[in-house]
Amino acid sequence: MTQEPTQLIVAALTAGHLPEAERLCREQLLGQPHDENSLLLLAMALQFQQRHTEAKAVYLQLTELFPDSSTHWCNYATASATAGLLTEAEDAYLTAIRLDPRNIMPKIHLGLMLVQRQDFFGARDVLLDAFELDRDLPLARIHAARACCLCQDFQGAEDLLRRWRNWLPLNDGPLQLELAKLLLLVCSAADAGEALENLLGYAPSYLEARLQLAYIYERVNRLGEAESMAQSVVDSGAAGHTEAIENEADHVFATLALRKGDAAAARVLLERRGPRQANDFAHYFELGRVYDKLRETDLAMQSLQTAHALQVEELRIASPDHFRPGALAMPAEIQRVTEDDCARWPQLSAPDTRDSPVFIVGFPRSGTTLLEQMLDAHPGLQSMDENPFFNRLADKLRRHDPRIMLNLDLLQQRDCDELRKQYLIMVSEKINRRWSAQLVDKNPLNMMWMPMIHRLFPEAKFILALRHPCDVMLSCYMQNFRSSIVGAACASLERLAAAYVQSMETWLEDVRIFQPRVLVSRYEELVGDFPRQTRRIAQFLELDDDAPMRKFDQHARNKGFIGTPSYSQVIEPVNRKGLNRWTRYRREFEPVLPIIEPMLRHWGYSADLSD
Repeated sequence: MTQEPTQLIVAALTAGHLPEAERLCREQLLGQPHDENSLLLLAMALQFQQRHTEAKAVYLQLTELFPDSSTHWCNYATASATAGLLTEAEDAYLTAIRLDPRNIMPKIHLGLMLVQRQDFFGARDVLLDAFELDRDLPLARIHAARACCLCQDFQGAEDLLRRWRNWLPLNDGPLQLELAKLLLLVCSAADAGEALENLLGYAPSYLEARLQLAYIYERVNRLGEAESMAQSVVDSGAAGHTEAIENEADHVFATLALRKGDAAAARVLLERRGPRQANDFAHYFELGRVYDKLRETDLAMQSLQTAHALQVEELRIASPDHFRPGALAMPAEIQRVTEDDCARWPQLSAPDTRDSPVFIVGFPRSGTTLLEQMLDAHPGLQSMDENPFFNRLADKLRRHDPRIMLNLDLLQQRDCDELRKQYLIMVSEKINRRWSAQLVDKNPLNMMWMPMIHRLFPEAKFILALRHPCDVMLSCYMQNFRSSIVGAACASLERLAAAYVQSMETWLEDVRIFQPRVLVSRYEELVGDFPRQTRRIAQFLELDDDAPMRKFDQHARNKGFIGTPSYSQVIEPVNRKGLNRWTRYRREFEPVLPIIEPMLRHWGYSADLSD
């Protein structure tokens, strides 16, 4: 094939003149039917015309003529996957990898196909292999990060995306949109918004990106901009204005209607559109919250049951251990410590109370975010969004020596010093640390990490957020949690009740053994007499002035992004709207009250509606 015809074919493909490119290729193949370049360009011309069966046949011919070409096997695999022949595609990708282990593209495509098949762990392994071939390639990093998230490895995803700003613009709309979605999941809404605004700078008519940015604006409480962005999609006449786009737009409008207090309008939008795809559990969670606002308790429970059933299908793939027979509803990730174990710990030097974090703990949805925002509003304190720092420290220790997490008495002075250093490094990666302020670490499930926290910060103070267990359970049941541990625990009210009791029993036993300084903050008392409770908290933390805490809502609005389900509530002043909401669902709670009864009794709460 001469150079001039090749140039003509490439020019036709580049200009989008696909029939002409096909004609030129076939013309060349009349004289040279086995010419590699002509066949490859023909396959591309057919593929770009959406004639996938014909393109697949040409790619297959190339593998027969040139069986040692990894590239041709990769192209044939992609064509097979497009045709829905996934087993055939997987075999072809594996052949391409075997022929050239350094060829990154078949590994990326194979990983994406495994994601589609919901083999998340297999996908992560393959995509991390691809990343190792070219650590500077954003394509490999982004897809590997997605696979990590699907396996609940959010720290791995965050590490892969750490240099994301250096990649912009990617000049690949779908890939940059995927990056933004991952940033929202593992970093912050502000980062995701930055990536989306950059994307729309070079692709302003990309409707899916505009709708995702509308979600981001709602998430950071820029409600007017969120509505304008979503409306611009509805009003546009851009190509790609599909039924799926209209469905997504109405979901944005439903979220905004709920933020405005118009649950009836949100209901109309969600019921009219329905789920965005078959496994859209987020749709049913939102619909359940809408029905709850409208006091349609039966419909709310039906929607929430559907949401959890769909979510559990996904969680069983990513975290199967949570659903094995006999698995605890809220498994502890650290070996329990007895009084005898504690007595064997060597006495080590450690930070005093002022130089230790303040830990806000409690079962999720007990009011921890409200407490955190109150404390963060005080200039003498500094908080951050929830982070599983102690899980990550434990992972480091297990990699170093698995025995340590079974016997914390093995930790010596240098070990504890190094762990505290690593803790502070992780904190400083999340916030611009003000060293004059005392750190506030709010993570509800840190209540399960008392042994390790006490080992590193024995003088630390704890605030336990407490709320009527039934209100806590109802609120948890209505949430779409990212964490597989909490998501699995919330799969049913019965399982949720067991998780609450297990968590509280673990906390109470650890408090008995370690005797930390703990302030119990009851949500009902906090919203019932807010000034008195802020004074009480300030006194516990040895703060002179509690007035800044009472302005927490203004402070929270100024922060923008708050990374918990309570983000839309803690920007409002304290109110009593969340009290005794569970009583509307008394019928659903009756079967689980015996499970939760020990904690009701211990904390002095009643399930008797006459009380």
